[in-house]
Amino acid sequence: MSSNTYSACLTPDPWLRKIVMYSGHVLCAAGCALLLGLPFDFGWLLLLCAGWAASCWRQLLLLQRGHANCHVLRVRADGGIEVCNCDLEWVSAVLQRDSVVFAKLAWIRARSESGQRYAELLSGDARACPDWRRLQVIWRHIGAAA
Repeated sequence: MSSNTYSACLTPDPWLRKIVMYSGHVLCAAGCALLLGLPFDFGWLLLLCAGWAASCWRQLLLLQRGHANCHVLRVRADGGIEVCNCDLEWVSAVLQRDSVVFAKLAWIRARSESGQRYAELLSGDARACPDWRRLQVIWRHIGAAA
């Protein structure tokens, strides 16, 4: 098999997406609660909480848009990523530096040329899923080259 065609196609799990979104909402609320405990005037606290909530809302909205526009991720052997979007077209993307792959869990972040951001929490088992095994092999090479 040529290294140019060696790739791993991974389908995001809807339950993992829900976990990511729910944890984002919980952390947003926890941040507001933490800010309200600071020893500042109430007006400043409200302003801080509003800024924090707006920042969280923006990030969660971007994450949700990425989820809605990503059906399948393809990680290529050269470190490139392609995303099958809602129109079932493959869009080229760039792997972000804070992506990480463990034995059974991966956090993959990518950005398309048009600026669309993708962040997916993926899980798999190398013994049961050939694509997950391919991802493990590809990731070893990407990590060695970085």
